[in-house]
Amino acid sequence: MRAAIRPRSRVLRPGDVVEVRSADEILATLGPDASVDGLPFQPEMLAHCGSRFVVDSRTDTTCFLGILRHLPASVHLTGLRCDGSAHGGCQAGCLLYWKEEWLRVVDDPPPSAPAIQMAAPVRREGCTEEDLAKAVHPPESDPGGEELWSCQATRILQATTRLAPWDLRHYLTDLRNRNVRLRTVLRFLLPDLINAFQGVSRRHLPRWLCFRGGKPFPFVHGRLTRTPAVRLDLQPGETVRILSRREIRKTVDRNGKNRGLSFDGEMAPYCGQVRRVDRVISRIIDEYTGRMLTLPGRSLVLEGVVCQGRYHGLCQRKTQPFWREAWLTPHAG
Repeated sequence: MRAAIRPRSRVLRPGDVVEVRSADEILATLGPDASVDGLPFQPEMLAHCGSRFVVDSRTDTTCFLGILRHLPASVHLTGLRCDGSAHGGCQAGCLLYWKEEWLRVVDDPPPSAPAIQMAAPVRREGCTEEDLAKAVHPPESDPGGEELWSCQATRILQATTRLAPWDLRHYLTDLRNRNVRLRTVLRFLLPDLINAFQGVSRRHLPRWLCFRGGKPFPFVHGRLTRTPAVRLDLQPGETVRILSRREIRKTVDRNGKNRGLSFDGEMAPYCGQVRRVDRVISRIIDEYTGRMLTLPGRSLVLEGVVCQGRYHGLCQRKTQPFWREAWLTPHAG
């Protein structure tokens, strides 16, 4: 008699179809601070309970303020970003992190293949939806002072471990878990090493000894001491063309900033492309302090434009860069 095929257990990978567990199931996995291993489950995530989504990427390689960090047993789901509804209307639009135990696999494997079985969720002390609402403010928040906010972005240090700049093992992890392709790693490994060297040189060498002043690659910085303010009154839905890298360098200072906002190297691959305006940004939570910031001047998010981590160790966080109108021009089409 043929032996029965035993279910196998493995980590979730990009392309897997999953269902978000019910609110009661997830709440039972949380501690009193509404988190698992330092990662909070946010009130904005409740609306997705019971729905099915596709795994976009694993979070083994993520980042905080440009520094690579490791977040185990978690994934991003395609298209699920925080809408800020429980966090003072924050407009950052961060991709949400999902612990694997908050999800169940719903793929239908071929008859000859063993089923994919996830580990059962761990029951902890548990919390209520009221506890989730309270957890959006950190314990150190002063009720009589400035309002502070707590979210997955502000708690990422507690939920992750730092990856050393010269430790390349995270690339192997991402290859094994199908986060990235080998040709992508081979293409962007050298730029990552260059930026690691530039970071070390900035911290330990005098400026005159640093290559290009220790600036990160690709080198998108200008020479201005006072940068221009351009107002086009662009609105969501309007089509724009992103200026060339040469044109943008004429709008930024030696640190690659226009009125305090950086043009990051991750934005350079989109130069020359035509995109639509998604939204105007005015309020975001500072990841480091938890304060709600009101951005000076107009900043925009463009549809389909995300940080691809090309020059940040192939981080999978896919943040949405903010654009000055000085870097855009209206496009009729």
